[in-house]
Amino acid sequence: MTTKKSINVGIIGFGTVGTGTARILIENADIIKRRLGVPVRLAMISDLEVKRDRGIRLGDVKLTTNAQEIISDPDIDIVVELIGGYKPAREFILEAIKNRKHVVTANKALLAVHGEEIYAAAVKAGVTVGYEASVAGGIPILKSLKEGLAANRIESIYGIVNGTCNYILTLMTNEGRKFDEVLKEAQAKGYAEADPTFDIEGIDSAHKLAVLTMLAFGTPVRFEDIYTEGISKITPLDIDFAKDLGYKIKLLAITKMVNGEVEARVHPTMLPGDFPIAAVDGVFNALNVIGNAVGSTMFYGRGAGDMPTGSAVVADIMDIGRDILAGCTGRMPVASFRERASLKIRRMDDITSCYYLRFTALDKPGVLSRISGVLGKNNISIESVIQKGRGGADAVPLVMMSHEAVERDVRKALDEINKMDCVAGPTMVIRVEEGRK
Repeated sequence: MTTKKSINVGIIGFGTVGTGTARILIENADIIKRRLGVPVRLAMISDLEVKRDRGIRLGDVKLTTNAQEIISDPDIDIVVELIGGYKPAREFILEAIKNRKHVVTANKALLAVHGEEIYAAAVKAGVTVGYEASVAGGIPILKSLKEGLAANRIESIYGIVNGTCNYILTLMTNEGRKFDEVLKEAQAKGYAEADPTFDIEGIDSAHKLAVLTMLAFGTPVRFEDIYTEGISKITPLDIDFAKDLGYKIKLLAITKMVNGEVEARVHPTMLPGDFPIAAVDGVFNALNVIGNAVGSTMFYGRGAGDMPTGSAVVADIMDIGRDILAGCTGRMPVASFRERASLKIRRMDDITSCYYLRFTALDKPGVLSRISGVLGKNNISIESVIQKGRGGADAVPLVMMSHEAVERDVRKALDEINKMDCVAGPTMVIRVEEGRK
């Protein structure tokens, strides 16, 4: 045990999450002290802009534009990195670790790309890296994977982990509006960035999935091995067909263990309307985690924002504070597993799924049989067919729902079908997950 009278913290980055973290540390100081037994003292905050009023009474907290002051201060126990991005965040974290300071970060992009380097450095230095806030904001999903579900073999995780995309798809579903129109509204309300590429193209979700997969299966995950597809091609027509078929479309981060290999993929997905996370709308996040012992579990809450994400940051600070006070480090391995494995990440071509296929087909006799023939030749069995829009149109939407098929076979079939003279445009493909409730 240590005789420390406080846990001293420095925050690098005083933006949205940094402000929320500071507010919680200051306004909830009494309950934090009661839980830890000593106060958590916010000693210093670094940011390029320190004069702007954030609406917090900081008292004797030192403000600086030089992050090195925090990293080199011998009295600071925990360095909190909240600037995001790759540079200079990576350098700040590695230098803090080299100085034997514990680190807390919300930086999912950095962990997805440089996580293994950071984890190894922390182990070598004998310090802890906390990153609960990197995935799903205030939902304690990483702690649950590391501790609450530690006795389980994780079978799968289905996650809505990007509130921007979920908000856009919710409005498209409930109001029948087009993607571009809803995106502009999301930007106006602050739910989407001025450059929304990371969100709408699935990159943000893939960053988070890299962390989830690493923790779930105890294996390093290369970000480039995660198949990533966004929602910008989803149309109201597809959403209407999904409703007719009893499904809802969500952008899912999916990871599974299949025959000793790991699937890790992000893409729009059709889910049965009664599947638990299908009902999650708006900016909320949700994750369905299935373990071999516990069965199906559901995590739901706000996946972003100053206070929810700040809550996760402070929880990590308090966890590390407990270890400091107990005079121990390394109780919980930085990457969750003491003995890690290098598991193969399954190629997207090798995954199996059911498929929603929407063809823009000329309204002529024999078209259905020609398309079906190509699908059958490529081992794709059709479960159901819907055709709408007859009445003079040159081309009509033709929807087929497949039984389970191999992705490679589907792509091969569509390469041939999209070149046929009876098909007027590229085929829309959405994978279908029945999952487990």
